[in-house]
Amino acid sequence: MEQSIQNNPQQEIYRAKVNLDTSTIPWRELQRFFASGAAIAVSKDLDLVEVAFQISDDNKAQVEQWMQAGQVGQVTDEQALTWYEADAHMWAVVISPYVLVQEMAD
Repeated sequence: MEQSIQNNPQQEIYRAKVNLDTSTIPWRELQRFFASGAAIAVSKDLDLVEVAFQISDDNKAQVEQWMQAGQVGQVTDEQALTWYEADAHMWAVVISPYVLVQEMAD
Protein backbone atom coordinates (compact mmCIF):
# COMPACT_ATOMS: atom_id res chain seq x y z
CA MET A 1 0.00 0.00 0.00
CA GLU A 2 1.40 3.38 -1.02
CA GLN A 3 1.91 5.85 1.82
CA SER A 4 0.42 9.31 1.33
CA ILE A 5 2.81 12.25 1.42
CA GLN A 6 0.52 13.90 3.98
CA ASN A 7 0.96 10.91 6.31
CA ASN A 8 4.76 10.65 6.07
CA PRO A 9 5.89 10.81 9.72
CA GLN A 10 9.24 12.43 8.89
CA GLN A 11 7.54 15.18 6.94
CA GLU A 12 5.02 15.76 9.73
CA ILE A 13 7.87 16.01 12.26
CA TYR A 14 9.63 18.54 10.05
CA ARG A 15 6.39 20.55 9.64
CA ALA A 16 6.04 20.60 13.43
CA LYS A 17 9.64 21.83 13.75
CA VAL A 18 9.01 24.59 11.20
CA ASN A 19 5.87 25.55 13.13
CA LEU A 20 7.89 25.81 16.35
CA ASP A 21 10.46 28.00 14.56
CA THR A 22 7.76 30.43 13.43
CA SER A 23 7.37 33.57 15.49
CA THR A 24 6.13 37.13 15.41
CA ILE A 25 8.63 39.90 14.91
CA PRO A 26 8.44 43.62 14.14
CA TRP A 27 9.03 44.32 10.45
CA ARG A 28 11.66 46.88 11.42
CA GLU A 29 13.84 44.07 12.77
CA LEU A 30 13.70 42.36 9.37
CA GLN A 31 15.00 45.33 7.36
CA ARG A 32 18.46 43.81 6.80
CA PHE A 33 16.90 40.72 5.23
CA PHE A 34 14.80 42.93 2.95
CA ALA A 35 17.88 44.96 2.00
CA SER A 36 19.77 41.80 1.05
CA GLY A 37 16.86 40.43 -1.01
CA ALA A 38 16.26 37.53 1.37
CA ALA A 39 12.81 38.58 2.64
CA ILE A 40 10.05 36.58 0.96
CA ALA A 41 6.43 37.69 1.32
CA VAL A 42 3.78 35.01 1.76
CA SER A 43 0.13 35.86 1.15
CA LYS A 44 -2.25 35.73 4.11
CA ASP A 45 -4.24 33.26 2.01
CA LEU A 46 -1.53 30.63 2.47
CA ASP A 47 -0.30 28.66 5.47
CA LEU A 48 3.17 30.06 6.27
CA VAL A 49 4.34 26.73 7.69
CA GLU A 50 3.25 24.84 4.57
CA VAL A 51 4.99 27.34 2.29
CA ALA A 52 8.17 27.08 4.36
CA PHE A 53 7.97 23.29 4.26
CA GLN A 54 7.47 23.20 0.48
CA ILE A 55 10.43 25.55 -0.07
CA SER A 56 12.66 23.50 2.21
CA ASP A 57 11.46 20.31 0.50
CA ASP A 58 12.45 21.88 -2.87
CA ASN A 59 8.94 21.48 -4.30
CA LYS A 60 9.63 23.77 -7.26
CA ALA A 61 6.31 23.10 -9.01
CA GLN A 62 4.24 24.19 -6.01
CA VAL A 63 6.42 27.20 -5.22
CA GLU A 64 6.30 28.32 -8.88
CA GLN A 65 2.52 28.02 -8.83
CA TRP A 66 2.32 30.28 -5.77
CA MET A 67 4.77 32.73 -7.32
CA GLN A 68 2.81 32.92 -10.58
CA ALA A 69 -0.37 33.52 -8.58
CA GLY A 70 1.36 36.40 -6.75
CA GLN A 71 1.06 34.60 -3.41
CA VAL A 72 4.80 34.18 -2.78
CA GLY A 73 7.62 36.49 -3.85
CA GLN A 74 10.27 38.91 -2.76
CA VAL A 75 9.02 41.70 -0.53
CA THR A 76 8.46 44.78 -2.70
CA ASP A 77 9.64 48.28 -1.83
CA GLU A 78 5.98 49.29 -1.45
CA GLN A 79 5.24 46.44 0.99
CA ALA A 80 8.37 47.19 3.01
CA LEU A 81 7.52 50.88 3.29
CA THR A 82 3.91 50.18 4.24
CA TRP A 83 4.96 47.72 6.94
CA TYR A 84 7.70 50.05 8.19
CA GLU A 85 5.36 53.05 8.46
CA ALA A 86 2.69 50.94 10.18
CA ASP A 87 5.28 49.49 12.59
CA ALA A 88 3.80 46.14 11.53
CA HIS A 89 4.46 42.86 13.27
CA MET A 90 4.88 39.87 11.01
CA TRP A 91 4.80 36.12 11.22
CA ALA A 92 8.26 34.96 10.16
CA VAL A 93 10.26 31.79 9.75
CA VAL A 94 13.80 31.25 8.49
CA ILE A 95 14.26 28.79 5.66
CA SER A 96 17.88 29.52 4.85
CA PRO A 97 18.85 31.58 2.97
CA TYR A 98 15.39 33.19 3.14
CA VAL A 99 13.19 34.72 5.78
CA LEU A 100 9.55 34.13 4.95
CA VAL A 101 7.26 36.86 6.24
CA GLN A 102 3.49 37.08 6.39
CA GLU A 103 1.25 39.88 7.57
CA MET A 104 -0.57 39.01 10.75
CA ALA A 105 -4.32 38.60 10.48
CA ASP A 106 -6.34 41.65 11.51
